Amino acid sequence: MRIEHVAIWTRRLEQLKEFYERYFGAEASNKYLNPETRFESYFLSFSSGARLELMQSPKVADLPDSGEAPTTGYAHLAFSVGSKEQVEQLTAELGAAGFTVANAPRTTGDGYFESVVLDPDGNRVEITT
Repeated sequence: MRIEHVAIWTRRLEQLKEFYERYFGAEASNKYLNPETRFESYFLSFSSGARLELMQSPKVADLPDSGEAPTTGYAHLAFSVGSKEQVEQLTAELGAAGFTVANAPRTTGDGYFESVVLDPDGNRVEITT
């Protein structure tokens, strides 16, 4: 058994698609659009075989602002980029492009070398070796 894909609701469908294509090498499917419900989505495929579905609908409500406290549900996506240098380089590139670096590159207590950036919707994206 394997996870087929993970899905994220967004109000910035095109912006999220471009973020994951540009910085993480995703390849997007053609956009799916249901004209009746106005549901739109893309499937993003990564070289590892993993897939991410980005979905938009006028019926989706925003989560209440929780400040710094985490909420239940989706915590983060993690991308392995291969080396400490690549973690540092991609983190710097994303920071220079105006994206929030929530955690600078560091070695965590459980031995991972990683950073955390926020995508255009504020979702946490972990960049690790």
